[in-house]
Amino acid sequence: MNLLIQRVENFTIKYLTKRKAIKIYSKENPIKRTFWGEVRGWVDALVFAVIVILILNQYIFQLFVIPTPSMEKTMLIKDRVFVNKNVYGLEVWPTGPKLGSTNRVVTRDNIITFYNPEYETKGPLFDIAAQMLFSATFSLVQIDKNEDGTPAERLYVKRAAAMNNDTVVFKDGNVSIRVSGSEEFINEIDFRADNNLSLGPNRQIDQSYYSPLKAWASLVAYRDKGLNNSVYTPSSYLNEYKKLENSNYPRDMYQFMNTKYYTEHRIDPSDFNSRSNYHSYKNGITVPERHVLPLGDNRDNSHDGRYFGPVSQDNINGRVFFRFWPLNRIGYLGNQ
Repeated sequence: MNLLIQRVENFTIKYLTKRKAIKIYSKENPIKRTFWGEVRGWVDALVFAVIVILILNQYIFQLFVIPTPSMEKTMLIKDRVFVNKNVYGLEVWPTGPKLGSTNRVVTRDNIITFYNPEYETKGPLFDIAAQMLFSATFSLVQIDKNEDGTPAERLYVKRAAAMNNDTVVFKDGNVSIRVSGSEEFINEIDFRADNNLSLGPNRQIDQSYYSPLKAWASLVAYRDKGLNNSVYTPSSYLNEYKKLENSNYPRDMYQFMNTKYYTEHRIDPSDFNSRSNYHSYKNGITVPERHVLPLGDNRDNSHDGRYFGPVSQDNINGRVFFRFWPLNRIGYLGNQ
């Protein structure tokens, strides 16, 4: 024991003596500071910080800015959130393969970020550079833009509303789910209440809107079939459409197209394309294995899985878990 204490004392004395000597030498021989030396020091520090941020962004967490109202009221436009990047597996590089993802999959109701299936890449070098700049500036600089100057949405944020082998149908904006192994469709509101799921998904369109919307879609179908004169067009459609004639765009495009294809099919049962399209809407969306159907919480204003279909688990890059901006709405989102 005494030998151990003696060694500790010797080491301490040696360390303190050496440190004191270095301090005295530095004081007597100060390093000459130059302008370029200072610049080089700041650049080194900045490069190191950027590299650390990029590593954290790729493998630990990612900063994400909510770009659209599709997740209201859970998340609002310009909310800034942290995304857990390794909860579903470690993504080796952006859009690349994942490590350890076999048993780490999305569960129902997770708020996820995933690669936009409709994103038009500008090339791998640009995509990586844009992502690096976006991450290094804490999401303040976005050079990846659409032709109209709006930020390009390379990533989407939605809720995992349906899972493997679930079937989902949409009628007048309402969602019904037939879960895997069941024979009955359940209204999503009841399904969520029965399974203690989030009440974040919400509707804003009143049901009275759908009658004139369907009339509008039917009139478009008659027009596309060359029957848009008063002889062929039912007057009931015209009367209903007058309630929306000042509208420029359908508020529920999914139901609009559903009705349009249905009307075209009734006008001309031999039109195979219209019949096929109508039945795809009627039968709903069945989610394949290792896929999820992402839907926005703002069901009446969300471009989501209704339009581009289920998303592979391999294309999901993280889970939203914390909002850090604005300050008055900071909070944990993992249970939303």
